[in-house]
Amino acid sequence: MERTTVLEIYHAALKAADPYIAVNKALRLKEYKLVVNETEYDLNKFSSVIVIGAGKGTAPMARAVEDTLGDRIDSGLIIVKYGHTGQLQKIRQIEASHPLPDLAGVRGTAEILELLKKADDRTLVICLLSGGGSALLVSPVEGLTLEDKQMTTDLLLKAGATIDDLNTVRKHLSNVKGGKLAEIARPATVATLILSDVIGDRLDVIASGPTVPDNSTFADALRIITSLIEKHGLKHAFPERALDYLRAGVNGKIPETPKKGDPCFNNTAAFVVGSLKQAIAAARKTAEIMGFETVVITDKIQGEARKAAIYLADIAKSVKNNAKAGKSFCLISGGETIVKVNGAGKGGRNQEMALAFALEIKGVEGVTMLSAGTDGTDGPTDATGAVVDGNTAELANRVGLDPQAYLAENDSYTFFERLDALTGSRHHIKTGPTGTNVMDIQLILVSDPFAGKDDVASGNVLVKNE
Repeated sequence: MERTTVLEIYHAALKAADPYIAVNKALRLKEYKLVVNETEYDLNKFSSVIVIGAGKGTAPMARAVEDTLGDRIDSGLIIVKYGHTGQLQKIRQIEASHPLPDLAGVRGTAEILELLKKADDRTLVICLLSGGGSALLVSPVEGLTLEDKQMTTDLLLKAGATIDDLNTVRKHLSNVKGGKLAEIARPATVATLILSDVIGDRLDVIASGPTVPDNSTFADALRIITSLIEKHGLKHAFPERALDYLRAGVNGKIPETPKKGDPCFNNTAAFVVGSLKQAIAAARKTAEIMGFETVVITDKIQGEARKAAIYLADIAKSVKNNAKAGKSFCLISGGETIVKVNGAGKGGRNQEMALAFALEIKGVEGVTMLSAGTDGTDGPTDATGAVVDGNTAELANRVGLDPQAYLAENDSYTFFERLDALTGSRHHIKTGPTGTNVMDIQLILVSDPFAGKDDVASGNVLVKNE
């Protein structure tokens, strides 16, 4: 298993997606003006600067803002996932739960709203958003409880809802998502800096688009839930209050989320400062330096993790079967898949993909695959992914583990924990919080298992280059 080599490439990708670096590149002071990319904000026109935000990567983003603006910041508050705080001086941090919202998130959001209520036309609001913002920035609409939101989110996740569908529902059950935060901040000027964790960097989907126009409707949200109810037999599972609220919106009894052209967006702008593209570019460059021929398969991989694994395994086997002797390849993909939960196990989309991939390449020498999140977590686990190869499934069989049974139970985390404990191997990847979040990345090394020790395929190139 070329674990050392593939992890080296993975960590290069993480470094390229560092939120602190991304914001530092996008933000600078030019005399009395704050410049975000090419947009200038005359600080002399503002009597106060407020920094708000939510997401797994917002702590390093906030540190970059502090390093740029310093004492020009009057107040600030961001909501981060538990364990994702940073060293900040001016901007407060509140930790809350992800992917299911909790009371800490509700209280933190209420405090952000209090800050925005004090804003006027001489206030500059800098809003920082990254992946996880939808769960962390939480304010249920009137008549709904936190438990209603938790149940709805949990059911959608377990049913395998896409991020687009999940956030469409969230936006229409929230006081702050889907452009509503911009409504609350009006007439302040709002500059939103975004670390994208969404395929295609869609502004209305990232963190459920709290400061940008919403392209979805109540009808869309109700259709999504109705479809899942019919498909999975969840008729009595969804909170009736949530369904009633969506029906009221469809019937015009509740105003829609603000759309393009709404006056609340007159003084707003959104900037994507970092995304998966930088991570993939860095992975490609690092692999090429190591001597691999690199191919970026896609930066938009989605759908079910198991099906994605089959797709990637087929490509890897095809490359191997057609490669010239001694050639080594690094195949790169990224995006965000889903897991349809049918079992009672523990895992995440990257671990599930890695386990499914291991079964697809069972017995195939010279193929190693890493699938991992960029945020340091995969599902409700302390792992961010796993590394597997053609020997993984056979190794499991030798110690009495049935990979297929674990996959059927959506129990990939337990599988890799037990496999590593029983064999002394290291399949699991546990980085802890990385500070960034630009979706997931897959790295597949395809090499000639009979190549000499000096060949890059042996993995010894790292020692050789040092």
